[in-house]
Amino acid sequence: MSSHQRIEEQSIWLHRAVAEKVRQDATVLVKARERVAEWLTNAAVHPHYAEAWRGILAMTPEEVSQLLVDPGEKMRALRQCSPFAGALQPRERWAILRQFKEATSRDT
Repeated sequence: MSSHQRIEEQSIWLHRAVAEKVRQDATVLVKARERVAEWLTNAAVHPHYAEAWRGILAMTPEEVSQLLVDPGEKMRALRQCSPFAGALQPRERWAILRQFKEATSRDT
């Protein structure tokens, strides 16, 4: 696995956990929508990405959850500027990264 592929796969692992939170807790989507609104107001993120996320976040929690782990090119690009920063607690994030490292080190 190339380093770029590894980063993309790691992002999917993290977003899989976020997707589960989206299904369980509506505030996760509220916070992501607020972040995207800020992006659109202060141009912190390119409008193309902010608008794409705004469209996704208007969907149902189940639809958002499915897209968060979509391996397609569009979602790969969007995950690079995810509005879900902070959705995972540091310990959750570290545990996922450790699991990812262990799983992928067995594959090499």
